[in-house]
Amino acid sequence: MGIMKSNDTRKNIIQVGASLIAQKGFGATGLNAVLTKCGVPKGSFYYYFSSKNDFGLAVIDTFAEEYDAKLDRILTDKTRSCIERLQVYFSTSLETMTNCEYKEGCLIGNLGQELAGQNEMFRTRLNTVFTAWEMKFALCLAEGQTDGDINPDLDPHDAASFLLSGWEGAILRSKVLKSFEPMERFIRVFFEHCLRPS
Repeated sequence: MGIMKSNDTRKNIIQVGASLIAQKGFGATGLNAVLTKCGVPKGSFYYYFSSKNDFGLAVIDTFAEEYDAKLDRILTDKTRSCIERLQVYFSTSLETMTNCEYKEGCLIGNLGQELAGQNEMFRTRLNTVFTAWEMKFALCLAEGQTDGDINPDLDPHDAASFLLSGWEGAILRSKVLKSFEPMERFIRVFFEHCLRPS
């Protein structure tokens, strides 16, 4: 019972922290704000995390684990073609952006912009997350090529890298504009000009 409660408290701190970090950034998110929102005393924080950086890495790992599961559910869904899976992925992302009213974007993308130049430990961890996501997209794209739905001349790894980098940029532009337009434009160009069989 004690272990379950301990795990629940740790998860709650991470979940609340992730939400605040997505809105304000890692540097601007104070531990006191996280702990006050969780109703956890500051002394207890150090029972779960050795430092704010340790907490930040736990937020990254937890978000990445949840997002990996989401990507696996969408990108390996054999009831849909590869093209349909990618359409589901993009439409889910658009819906997420609507729900947060353009305030959050992608937590990993946000942290990459904020921390990659400042902290090597964060940079390495974030790069590992992006690389794993890229591989999932590459596998889906390669499957789409086998099925004849995607341009066979396209390198699936190049296309996956372009997808991830372009999509993260489109999310950032949508946050700045408070508009779907950059995301929708990226989706349109990606499907019409990158994936279409020649």
